[in-house]
Amino acid sequence: MIEPAARAVVPVGSWRLQDAKARFNELVRRVRSDGPQHVTVRDQEAVVVISAEEYRRLTGRPTGQALISVVQASPHRDIDLEPEPVVMSVRDVDV
Repeated sequence: MIEPAARAVVPVGSWRLQDAKARFNELVRRVRSDGPQHVTVRDQEAVVVISAEEYRRLTGRPTGQALISVVQASPHRDIDLEPEPVVMSVRDVDV
């Protein structure tokens, strides 16, 4: 009798593509709780699934936090940035 081939051991945080597809909800849950999850195709690492928050951080999507941090760290943050009001003349217009 021939024994079935043993499945290769997959490290924690790594999924075979077929398992990732079959258990996608769990994959997403693990990304959110445990961090990035690796997906393999034919025993070769193919992709890494990351959270949307991590993606934004890595791609440098503007959140405004960088600007806030720079302004708060500036030694010149006491400078008044409000523009001075300018009085402009108004002219009559026929409509």
